[in-house]
Amino acid sequence: MDAIRIDIVSDVVCPWCIVGYQQLEQAMRECQVDADIYWQPFELNPAMVPEGEHLGEHIQRKYGSTAEQSQAARENLVDTGRKLGFEFRFEDDMRIVNTFLAHQLLHWAALHGRQHQLKITLFHCYFNRARDVSDIDVLANAAVEAGLDHEEALEILQDQRYAEAVREAQRVSISGGIQGVPAMIFNQQELLVGAQGVDRYKQMLQQMQT
Repeated sequence: MDAIRIDIVSDVVCPWCIVGYQQLEQAMRECQVDADIYWQPFELNPAMVPEGEHLGEHIQRKYGSTAEQSQAARENLVDTGRKLGFEFRFEDDMRIVNTFLAHQLLHWAALHGRQHQLKITLFHCYFNRARDVSDIDVLANAAVEAGLDHEEALEILQDQRYAEAVREAQRVSISGGIQGVPAMIFNQQELLVGAQGVDRYKQMLQQMQT
């Protein structure tokens, strides 16, 4: 049977995006299903200032949560991630940043067949290592870690040759009704939004096989 195509609309600073992917990956293992993963760009904060914003303050302002609620949400994410084999390390001075450059790098990586490797690397850079994934040097080093060329990565980040391609991909997702992430599209037919859990992904994978 042909591999299932799964488009995942997500942002690299979205914790539930990596949680959702880890759940999906476990579901694929348990169902013994092969899938071709295509990561599609989405910016949680497209108007974010260049210097970013303190993560805790950003969450409290954006969602109206208290410091205690924000801390409880982090602890829940850490526990959820650990059960799925992903380690969240939330630093006190962690910042939310603009991810437009990261998405341009991911677009370029896809042309070289290394998009998935880079996406996972960027999740680790941000959530495990508290790296600034809007920084050109951080991104270029992540490209190397994903098996790509450092100098070419710097060039595409500096001249932003894929900026319009990323904007267009984002427009396509938004025009398709996607307003939150992760959003997973199975065989370009069925959409699941949010980290749905291993069992729900197993149901969808089985449905795609029938």
